[in-house]
Amino acid sequence: MKKRFITGLLVVSLLGFAGTATTSAFTLGSIVKIGGIGYLVSQFGDQLNSFLNSILMKDGLGTDYATKVVPIVSVGQGGYIGAVQVVGPTEQVAKVESVGQIESGFNGRMFRIKALIPLDSKNPANMTRVQGVGISAIIDVNF
Repeated sequence: MKKRFITGLLVVSLLGFAGTATTSAFTLGSIVKIGGIGYLVSQFGDQLNSFLNSILMKDGLGTDYATKVVPIVSVGQGGYIGAVQVVGPTEQVAKVESVGQIESGFNGRMFRIKALIPLDSKNPANMTRVQGVGISAIIDVNF
């Protein structure tokens, strides 16, 4: 499993590097990274979830609620930009397919606001909020 993870990460990284020569705002590299993040989360979400739970339990910060790792979808752009661990009642966590991120400035851009909303779909056109679920961890993907 570790070899598959490293191979997938290497392919995504190399494809991301190959696309950096273009100068448009939405480059081939960014497309590959967006797709790569979605792929990595779908392949390794369970292992990431177990890893996070074991770290939190070791430090006495675990939970009795259900947890799950899902991708973050940038609302408005529709691309995967990271991953999060959601936490809540089992039946509600099972409904979560992604977490939407809405970003905005406040008070003349003095504050940068990122709202993270548990959603029942990965399709930006057909998403609704899943009530009773929170975000317990943010997972950055470093390419």
